[in-house]
Amino acid sequence: MALVSLKSLLLPRQQQQQPSDLPGERQRLLDIERHPSVSSSETTTFTDKASQSDKPSLLRCRINPRIISDATIGLSDGLTVPFALTAGLSALGTTRLVIYAGFAELVAGAISMGLGGYLGAKGEADGYYAALEETKEVVANDSDRACAMLQGTFERYAFAPETLKAMTGNLREQPELFVDFLMRFQHQLTEADYAPSRAYVSGFTIALGYFLGGLVPLLPYLFFEHVREALYCSIIVMAVALFVFGWVKTALVGECSSWVCFQNAFQMLLLGGLAAGAAMGCVKAIGG
Repeated sequence: MALVSLKSLLLPRQQQQQPSDLPGERQRLLDIERHPSVSSSETTTFTDKASQSDKPSLLRCRINPRIISDATIGLSDGLTVPFALTAGLSALGTTRLVIYAGFAELVAGAISMGLGGYLGAKGEADGYYAALEETKEVVANDSDRACAMLQGTFERYAFAPETLKAMTGNLREQPELFVDFLMRFQHQLTEADYAPSRAYVSGFTIALGYFLGGLVPLLPYLFFEHVREALYCSIIVMAVALFVFGWVKTALVGECSSWVCFQNAFQMLLLGGLAAGAAMGCVKAIGG
């Protein structure tokens, strides 16, 4: 009968679609129960089907959303700020001036952005550990308050009082599990998001994204002698890079609609163009 219950849990749709085959299927499972050698192969089949159904969800979760967020911050600033600087300097100087000033800003900006990402992630980790210590103290010294926090968390879901009472009683006997439960569901904080290495990864990702993004508008000035030709080439390269980056960023977070990807890509292109135009306008206004 255990295998019958397992079959009903794993394949409920097949049973509903073929009601006439239920007696024969149940008899077949009872026969398997009498022969252990067959039951092991049947269980393996069920396990394989379950693992195959889980594979697509695992593939969709390979890229950490926090890494995508950090890369987006670094690349978006790296693609727009150095491009605005080089476009503005193109109205006054030569390619040599644009290259020197562009590289200086690129290095300084990457270091500044990386430090900002590191300090921001470190501040988030400090906040997490402060909340963790406070939750541990509440669970250890004020169990009534901890239980009230748990009940307040699930009040909106209209759980039965008996269910909440049983849940509270079980968690009271396991303080470590109670703390983890409150951190996840009350504070909505998980330890994996605030690991000590998270600050270093965040800072490095943002700095690298800024540096690589800033190289894109600067490269044409290395291959052209006339600053105007380099500027035109930089504008074309930058427009393509902004559009592609906006599209890829949207696709990486799981958006499958081509129209939404196009909208975000065009938005990224428009914002980058406005930043470059503002820089060039300021330089021309100051120069005369």
